[in-house]
Amino acid sequence: MKNIFKIALRNLFRYKRRTILTASLIAIGVILVIVFGGIANSFKNEVIGTLTNSSLADIQIHKKGYLSSIDNLPLDLNINAGDVDRIEDVLKRNDQVKAFSERIRFGAMISNFSQTTSIRLTAVYPEMESQTCPDLLKRIKKPETDPIHFIKPGEIIVPVNLAKGLNLEVGSDAVLVATNKDGSVNGINLRVNGVAESILGPTGRDGYLHIDDAQSLLRIDNGEISEIAVKIKDFNKLDNVYKQLKTELMSIKDNSGKPLYEISTWEELSPFTSIARVVDLLIIMVRIVLISIVLISILNVMIMSVYERVSEIGTISSIGTSPRKILSLFLVEGFSLGLISSIAGSLLGMIILFLVKITKLNFTFGRMDISLSPAIPINEILFTILIVVVISIISGLQPALKASRLEPAVALRHV
Repeated sequence: MKNIFKIALRNLFRYKRRTILTASLIAIGVILVIVFGGIANSFKNEVIGTLTNSSLADIQIHKKGYLSSIDNLPLDLNINAGDVDRIEDVLKRNDQVKAFSERIRFGAMISNFSQTTSIRLTAVYPEMESQTCPDLLKRIKKPETDPIHFIKPGEIIVPVNLAKGLNLEVGSDAVLVATNKDGSVNGINLRVNGVAESILGPTGRDGYLHIDDAQSLLRIDNGEISEIAVKIKDFNKLDNVYKQLKTELMSIKDNSGKPLYEISTWEELSPFTSIARVVDLLIIMVRIVLISIVLISILNVMIMSVYERVSEIGTISSIGTSPRKILSLFLVEGFSLGLISSIAGSLLGMIILFLVKITKLNFTFGRMDISLSPAIPINEILFTILIVVVISIISGLQPALKASRLEPAVALRHV
């Protein structure tokens, strides 16, 4: 086998120009896959991290049916206080849960005493919310940024577009008017303590207030909430944690024996999921292009190699070289060409990704400041090399079979 590799490498470099051109084409394909995959995954991970750390959290828990009507922010599908304790006991027992936050979400009208408009509000305990969504404070403009108490009773944080439209500034007074689940209307005076930027653009209408004020405004005196947001320690274990929590939460049932609560990952809550899937699809398409490049390139090289060496094949066959060894010789040539090209392309791809990482390309996506810092995807690189090598062997198989089946007498007569 060692001699076969030596002969195969020697034969490859008998036609240096063709071998170098083919190897360069394959290496460029490998570079494209590695660099595009690294940058695309970096972009996707940055956006997901911004979404989950700023507002969504990794997992959310609601009462059954809440998500299907989430646009209306229904107050009649809140989690009661008793089940809040049961759910939080489940979360505390899971060693992968880092933090969780109780929230009340509802729609209201906000007024500056001369103009009125609608607003979506999330009421939180700031101590819990700042641990569950640590990047939230980066979106809030206020005189003092206290990570523990960024919102206090009697205060409201308004979205930037509403602040401009209503001429509200930090320190301004505003009135909130909301309808509770029984249909009663109530109002409350609050002081603007910050302006929040939307991560998806200037049309956001989401504000924040303390959960005590929401309970007073909505006349909630039994401790019920709309949702529990959960942050886990290792995002890569999201699926496993989700399955564990879902299994335990399914044990909480209503009187008819059906699960009372539903659990969702960020993917079920954000429209960016579609973009993330498109990114994954594009990576797959680039891999298909690479496979096509390797298949066509090596198939062409090996067919030409067999055609040009028919007399040589007849000679080595006539002196006793078995068809099996001839088959191995041409397969090893295709294998060597694919392996050398993919390793060279992988090294260059890693260098390019490293340069991108140290330069830290920055751009804005919506209102998100994205800094591309792609990691060197070792598993991706090994998988790409494996694909190239396997396709190299497959593409070299037909020419190798043809060479091994040539009759010595016929091959020796070939000019």
